[in-house]
Amino acid sequence: MKTILLVSPYWKEDHRWMVSSVKLAELWQRIGYRVVVLCMGSPGVTKISDTLEIHRLKDFFLKDPWNYGIAFGFSGYALRLAKRECPDIVIVNKVLFWSSMALLRLRLAGYRVLLTTDALVGITWWPRGRVAKICAAIYAWTLGWLILKCATKIVFFHPQPPAILRRLGIAKNSDVIPTGIDPAGYGLGVRNSSSAVTVTYIGRLESVKGADDFVASALSVKKAHPELSLQVVGWYAPNHTLVTAHAAEVSFTGLRKDIPEILAATDIFVLPSYSEGLSNALMEAMASGCACIASDVGGNRFLIQNGVSGFLFPAGDREALAGHIRRLVEDASKRMSLGLQARKRIDDVFSWQKVSEQYRTLFDRWISSRL
Repeated sequence: MKTILLVSPYWKEDHRWMVSSVKLAELWQRIGYRVVVLCMGSPGVTKISDTLEIHRLKDFFLKDPWNYGIAFGFSGYALRLAKRECPDIVIVNKVLFWSSMALLRLRLAGYRVLLTTDALVGITWWPRGRVAKICAAIYAWTLGWLILKCATKIVFFHPQPPAILRRLGIAKNSDVIPTGIDPAGYGLGVRNSSSAVTVTYIGRLESVKGADDFVASALSVKKAHPELSLQVVGWYAPNHTLVTAHAAEVSFTGLRKDIPEILAATDIFVLPSYSEGLSNALMEAMASGCACIASDVGGNRFLIQNGVSGFLFPAGDREALAGHIRRLVEDASKRMSLGLQARKRIDDVFSWQKVSEQYRTLFDRWISSRL
């Protein structure tokens, strides 16, 4: 059995999920690979199965708006693990995280490294806050650029601006393959045709995710539709100001493991991020047949065909978001239409059946070429 060494910022560490790594590792196992993962988190080695092994190194985590972990000795461990496992393919997932610096060490040691990422932090993806944005930009155009240039090949999860790729000098060395989703785990559910509509946000309560915009916009619609049910699903820090201020009007569920069931009972799904890669939460909502509203950033505009399989709005525009929510609350037929088209979009482009074919072709060429 062929082996993939996957270097990732995180795996499943409380709220610090690296969903793309988890999903891709599962997909790669399905197409016949053994996956060895190196990430940050609670230190130790866990053998999940004969085809999945997780190595974790302790990190120091810088909180929101940085959301950045530091694990000393990470690159050295990656090199030792590569020498021990002799992987057929080495993959570093995400650029500009501390873990991505292992790519430089591995390349210096002679390994070919495939870099996968959904966004370019400090270039096409931005944190909220002026200082954080300045730091991200400096980091991106120095160390981030070096990592991108040193990668043997880059796979983006969604298209990046061609002018940016040319400026970085990586246009000819990059491709697009989405992470995708297994739609079999998500049913279309029975949507509510009455005025008792459920509107859901799923994600961490971090500044860049825009949960504050969701709450403000949805509550403004709720004034005219008091029967509206609003819920925020995902991790939040103790005594979070948003939760403290609105717990009486909005259901803050915290972390949940029954996401397919939550989405099956959701009529409208909202993703108001200020920056976004290829959102797993949005793909899950689309696969569940929810009427989706998302900010017009990053991978959202790759997933959603505006007006057909969902609505897009300018990030941070609370009035536009409230307008879309209001329209869908009052128009059950449009909710149904968007939901059905969203599921079709997932089946046609982002299902694992489609994505696995692209990865199988890429890996076969990678192993046979030995570039």
